[in-house]
Amino acid sequence: MDSAVRDLVQSLKDSLHSQRSASNHNLASTENKQSRERLLIGISGFPASGKSTLARVVAQQVNRDLGGDVAVVVGLDGWHFSRAHLDTMPDPALAHARRGAHWTFDGESYASFAQTLLDGTKSTFAPSFDHALKDPVADDVEVKSSHEIVIIEGLYVFLDIAPWRTAGELLHERWFIDVEEIEARNRLARRHVKSGICPDEASGLARADQNDLPNGRFVRENMLIPTRTIVSVADNQWSV
Repeated sequence: MDSAVRDLVQSLKDSLHSQRSASNHNLASTENKQSRERLLIGISGFPASGKSTLARVVAQQVNRDLGGDVAVVVGLDGWHFSRAHLDTMPDPALAHARRGAHWTFDGESYASFAQTLLDGTKSTFAPSFDHALKDPVADDVEVKSSHEIVIIEGLYVFLDIAPWRTAGELLHERWFIDVEEIEARNRLARRHVKSGICPDEASGLARADQNDLPNGRFVRENMLIPTRTIVSVADNQWSV
C-alpha cells in the first residue's frame, strides 16, 4: 500500500475508534440512546490533484480493514447546477463557460446536506454527477446509517465563504491535496480531451487556463485552514 494512503487510513481508523469510545461514553451517561455522530472528512485540492481517486482508495481500504460498509464517498459534483438552470442565469453564456466555478454549484443545498450527516442514526441521500448526461442525478448515493465515516470530495468542500463555510466547519478533518500548477494543467488538458469536452490538447490547455486553474487559485486563497496537506502523486496513482 502507498505509504501516504496507509497513514491516512490509519488516522481515520484511530479517529473512528476515539469517536466510538466517546459515543459509547455519552450513551452510557445520558438517556438518549439514539445519538451517534458520523466522522466527516472533506477532501479539497487543486483541480486534477487526485481528490476523487484518493477518496475512493481510502474508503475502500478502511472498509477492507474494518470488515464492513463503514466508509462512503460523496462527490461535490452532484451539486452542480443543471445546464437548464445555468440557462436561467443573468448571463447564461458565461455560466456555461465558467461551469465549475463555485457560483455554478448549489452551495445552499450542499450545506443543508452536510447538516443532515450529523445524525448518524439516519440514512440520507446525495446527488451524483452523470458525465455522459453532463448533469447531476438526484438522490443517487445513499449514506446509510451503517456509514460511520463520510468522505466528501470536491473543490469547495471547505471554502471559507457563505454558504460553503457552514458545511466546512462541520468537518472533523479537512484534507487539501496540493499539486504544481504546471502538472495540474497538463493533467487537465488530457482529461478534457479524454472526456470529449475538448477536441485536442491545445483546446484542453486553453480550457484549463481559462476555467480550472483560476478556480484552483480561488480555492487556495479562500479556504478554511486544512487539518492536513497532502502532496499529489504522479498521474493520481494512489495505490492500495
